[in-house]
Amino acid sequence: MKAAEMRKGQCIKIDEKLYIIVDYQHVKLGKGGAVYQTKLKSLADGSIQNIRLRSEETIEEAYLDKRTFEYLYSAGSDHILMDTVSYDQITLDDDAFGDGPKYLKPNTQLQVSMYENKPVVIELPNTVDLEVTDTPPEIKGATATNQNKPATLETGLIVQVPPFVKVGEMIRIDTRTGLYVTRVKD
Repeated sequence: MKAAEMRKGQCIKIDEKLYIIVDYQHVKLGKGGAVYQTKLKSLADGSIQNIRLRSEETIEEAYLDKRTFEYLYSAGSDHILMDTVSYDQITLDDDAFGDGPKYLKPNTQLQVSMYENKPVVIELPNTVDLEVTDTPPEIKGATATNQNKPATLETGLIVQVPPFVKVGEMIRIDTRTGLYVTRVKD
């Protein structure tokens, strides 16, 4: 496809590397022709790169296959996921899986984008509900000041929570920020 046809969020391949188009801007230079100043995010390491492309330049579009997987379990630094349609299992290491183990319980659904049958992007659910396994008791009179306390969750993740949260309660965590959202009512 021509550079003039690109869109935000599209996956492209440049020099055998995959990138997601974060942003682009059409720029008219003084004497030269117009170019697209693009901001690309590398799928390999997450780095951001700025690349200039002429509007008539041809770029290769990469098609990602999005599939729903179910997180099964972790064994050391290996994490086992199962395709919910074909029941095929894949194993990801810590680098490929990112922050997933901190937020996921067995049987949690997540989206995996595949390129040539290799996982390249793992999308966690925006929020997860986890049980508090350890937190200090509530201090009387601490409601007047907005003081948070640490809470250890069932996956081992430690987050700051309001003083009224108790051991055994289910709380909602935002996986994008790692912050407490609310208590979960049954």
